[in-house]
Formats: sequence, structure tokens, C-alpha cells
Amino acid sequence: MADSYEAERTIEKSEGSTSTHGRTAALATTPIVPDKPFSHGIFDKDPETTAARNGWLKISILGVLVLFVMIWGVLPIYWAALGRSSNNIHNLSGFVVDFDGGEIGQAVTQAFKNITGPQQMSWLILDAAQFPGGPEDVAQALLDHKCWAAVTINPQASTNLNASINAANALYNASQAISAYVTSGRNENIYRGTITPQTTSILTTISHTFSLSLSQRLALRSDISTLLQTAPQLVIQPLAFIIYDIRPFNVPVASAVDYVGLIYLLILAFVLTNQLLVARVQPGFDRRLKLRSLILVRLLWPVTLYFFISLMYSLLSLAFGVPFGRKFGHAGFVIYWMMSWSAMSALGLALESMITLLTIKFIPVFLILWIISNVSVAFYPIEVLPAVFRYGFAMPFYNVSSTVRTIIFDTKNQIGLNFGVQFSWILISCITLPIFQWIVRRQEVKAWEASQRAAREKA
Repeated sequence: MADSYEAERTIEKSEGSTSTHGRTAALATTPIVPDKPFSHGIFDKDPETTAARNGWLKISILGVLVLFVMIWGVLPIYWAALGRSSNNIHNLSGFVVDFDGGEIGQAVTQAFKNITGPQQMSWLILDAAQFPGGPEDVAQALLDHKCWAAVTINPQASTNLNASINAANALYNASQAISAYVTSGRNENIYRGTITPQTTSILTTISHTFSLSLSQRLALRSDISTLLQTAPQLVIQPLAFIIYDIRPFNVPVASAVDYVGLIYLLILAFVLTNQLLVARVQPGFDRRLKLRSLILVRLLWPVTLYFFISLMYSLLSLAFGVPFGRKFGHAGFVIYWMMSWSAMSALGLALESMITLLTIKFIPVFLILWIISNVSVAFYPIEVLPAVFRYGFAMPFYNVSSTVRTIIFDTKNQIGLNFGVQFSWILISCITLPIFQWIVRRQEVKAWEASQRAAREKA
């Protein structure tokens, strides 16, 4: 029995071995079809296509979520700057100075005292003694940015009116009684939309009210018919005004250099940042350099290139007629060029610094934040924006705009401060970029050492 059982087991093993060998041989002779690229549909079920599709969906959805965060976390900065500005018009002050002291002066100052509301300018009634030089001193206070508009009731306004009425003077000029001063070159948007219309509306109402009241009094005079025949304007419109724009925004192309063009300046810096990244990484130049050498390359080389790019950018504005020589002569163009260079360095080095951590994938997120935070404080005066926008005084765009307005429109000169802000941003990047590059270099060195250990272990 034992011999018979062993014989059967031997036969089964032999048959099993033969069967396994046959299957192996069959598999060996079956051709393996390689997975061809460019040959699959969107919903194919094979493992490679499924993995690629899942990765595509993951990155796409992540990108949309990032955009959602940007829409609600970054874009509201700009919406708030424009949408809430009308609620803070009262932060803009206007001076009213009575150099007359008569009935015209009293009527005008009382009318301005009665003006209130969050969407109205704050009009301050000041004593004429504060301006010993007369209306010219008030205009100078406006140029010194002590107010946003000024109204003067000119000396002898009431006396001249009464004398003209008594003499039936047909040469009386009602518009010499009141003068209003504005400087639209300081910020054309707020003057065009708010300050000049409000000032004109208020003075028109005052003129109409005063004229109506005076006409009613003159109607009781016995010589009213003679007055109407000889000098009818004394009865119909005895009070008028003139608005003087002493620093007018009369160069439309200036918008390209004090606001819109600043966005292009930042975009140019962004394009160069991406190009320099490729120039370092693609040939492997960054991996050849020591940390100190790499930091010097990343700081000094972009600033050198910005020098020439900002020159081309400045020459473009000069070619299209921007009058840089109004205040400083030929030096005006050089000042503008140096400000553009400084601003481009401030804007571009910030991108150069942040791209180190964010990489090329996420640097556009910072770019949008960088644009929005700068643009939001350059369109309207910061005084009419919500309090959070006070940061704008320290932003590159705002300070470039301030310099441009000084050069072109002769507004208050704060160019030294404007350059100081740009240099501060450059200094911040000179600190942050080396720190960020040191962090990234440590990670790169660790990864390289790990790959070397793995290679030795395989060998």
C-alpha cells in the first residue's frame, strides 16, 4: 500500500510540474503590448489613465479653490477702496476765509457753516488774520496740502457791490466777489467726481439765494427802474464766483505714468522675475553656486536689468509727450527715471523674494495681492478711503504717483520721502530674500544628500 501511495504522489507531482511549466511557457510566448501615448479617451479605465485623470482633476479643483480664496480674500481690497470712498468725503477739508467782513462775507460763511453730512467736505471757517497776505496765502495753503479746496470772500466785496448799486455802475463784475481754488493735478479723480462739483454747487446755491434776497430789497427802491435799465446785472445776479484750478490736470497722458502705467511696470518686473528663474534653473546655474554667490546674483543682477528696463519705460512716456520739464527742467526726466528704477526694484525684488518660497506655481497669487494692494491706494486720495487703507502711504505705487504729480503738475514736493519709501522696500527684500534662499538651499542640500545615500546603497 505504501509503495502504491508513493507512486501515485510521484505521478501527481510530475503532472503538476508539467502543467506549471506549460503555463509559464505560454506566458513567455504571449507578446506584451506596451501602453501607447496619445491613444486614450478621457474616461478610460486603465491604471495609467486613471492616475493621470485623478491628478488632473486634483490640480484643477485646487486651482479653482485658490481662485475662490483670491476673489474673496484679495479683490475686496480694491472693491472697498472704490465702493466706500463716498462715505469718507468728510475727511477732505476745505477752507473758507472772509476777507470782506460785510454782508456778502456773512452770507457765504453762514451758508458753509450749515453744510453737514458724511458725503460732504468738511468746510472750516478760518479767520482772515491767519492769512496776512490775503487770498494768495490761502491759495498757498492749498498748494501746501493743508486743505483740498479753498473759498475766499475777497476784500471790499460788499463795499464794491453797494457802491455800484448806488452809482448804477454797469461795469460791476459780480464774479470778483468770491474766488474758489482747487488743484486737480493733485488727484484728478477726486476733483472731477467730488470736490469741484460740490464746490460749484454750493457757491451756485449761495449766489442764487443772495441774489434773490438782494433783489427783493432793491425792488423797494424808488430808482429800481433806472437801475434795471442801466445795470440790470446788479439786480439779477449781484453775486457770482470764479473757480481757479491753480494746478490743473491738463496732461491726459499723465494717467499712463501716475496710475495705469504703474501696473505695467509691475507686470514687466514679474515677467523678468520668471525669465531670470528659468535662466538660473534650466542650465543648472543655481545648483552650481554657493549660497552667498547665488544671493548676490539674485539681488544685484535684477536691479542692474531694472536700470535699463526703467529707462526704456521712461523714454516711452517721453516719446508720447509727457512734459517732465515743467518744474525741474531737464532734470525732471532723470528724477522720473530714477523713481521708476527705484519703484521697479522695490516691486520686482519683492517678487524675486517671494518666488523663492511660493515657486513658479503660486507666485501669481502673490502678484495679484501685490497689484491690488498697490492699485487700491493710488486711484482716490487715501483720506477718503476706510482707515485700513492708511497703509497706502508706504506703498510703492502711491509714492511713484506723488513724485509724478510733483514733476508734471508742480504739486507739493515730497520726492525725498517718496524715494525713502522705495528704498525701504528694497531693504526689506534684501533681508527676506537671503533668508528664504537659505531655507530652500537647506532643503535642496538635504534632498541631494539623500539621493546620494540611496545611490550608494544600490551600488
